Amino acid sequence: MAYIEERLCKDGKIRYRVQVRVRGYPTQTSIHDRKTNAKIWAQQTESALREGRHIKTVEAKKHTVTELIDRYVEYVLPTKPKNASNVYTHLMWWKQHIGYCCLADLTPALIAQCRDTLAKESTSKGTKRSPSTVVRYMAAFSHALTIACNEWCWIDDSPMRKVTKPREPRGRVRFLSQEEKERLLESCRKSSNPFLYPVVVLALATGMRQGEIMNLIWKDIDFEKGRITLHQTKNGERRVVPLVGHACQVLKSLFNQRQVFTLLVFPGHNPHQPMDLRFPWEQALKRADISDFRFHDLRHSAASYLAMNGASLSEIAEVLGHKTLQMVKRYAHLSEAHTSRVVASMNEKIFG
Repeated sequence: MAYIEERLCKDGKIRYRVQVRVRGYPTQTSIHDRKTNAKIWAQQTESALREGRHIKTVEAKKHTVTELIDRYVEYVLPTKPKNASNVYTHLMWWKQHIGYCCLADLTPALIAQCRDTLAKESTSKGTKRSPSTVVRYMAAFSHALTIACNEWCWIDDSPMRKVTKPREPRGRVRFLSQEEKERLLESCRKSSNPFLYPVVVLALATGMRQGEIMNLIWKDIDFEKGRITLHQTKNGERRVVPLVGHACQVLKSLFNQRQVFTLLVFPGHNPHQPMDLRFPWEQALKRADISDFRFHDLRHSAASYLAMNGASLSEIAEVLGHKTLQMVKRYAHLSEAHTSRVVASMNEKIFG
């Protein structure tokens, strides 16, 4: 039942304190300037309590953003080991800035304000965060809010849903020209690190990610069938990569010289850990006089070469291990010749 009490405040104004009591639920209290508003609030609250719709609102008043993040880090984050360190960093930012906030007071406006702060403030490197980085910060907190809503019943709905994410730039498409490729491979051959050349060849020949290459073990390479089986990939699915031509010969040569006390194809000083090729890679780029190029761009180069040699977008997606065509659409303009042949063939069949 609802109880409304008229009160004379110190400022001389009359306000109405309303209490709603329903058996099995905590007493709900609110103060209004008008008695009509107090009655409306009382009716809505009592109805929501009786129908069980007010439970999450009650829970939201009991917990803060800090409690939400701490529970997520303890129970949910360990189930996502691939990107756990980055997600943890992102969540700690939210905890530092709005950890004090009660979940009931966490509004889209407050989150939007935090989004703008993320975009404007300088990082430890003295640079501004890119729109893509801001989206990653928001995504980490968004998932925590979704878990709190769907599984813990702490909030009725995620306020992040109503917040607009920054517009991310178009995907980077930096690939090696024929001259750059030759200079880079020659520079890698001259490197004092014996693994650099095989790693770069494998990246260009297969489009494998750096982590997939560096964590490769010999038992996953089948020289007879000419393929590499990747059990741990970014999208969580097993992928088979063709191993042919020069890349196959390079790996066979490396196999004959392998260290028998490690399973890794590219072991480091610790035979149970992959080699760190960051310094040899940077030196190779410098010797080859190649600028604005990252290791991941070798993957872009492989995809671009596939597109320019007539591979369809679905074929490129299959080789690279993308679940959808969205990620490979950036290479569409490179496969115009292949598209033209398809259209020409169709027109010839239709019109003769």
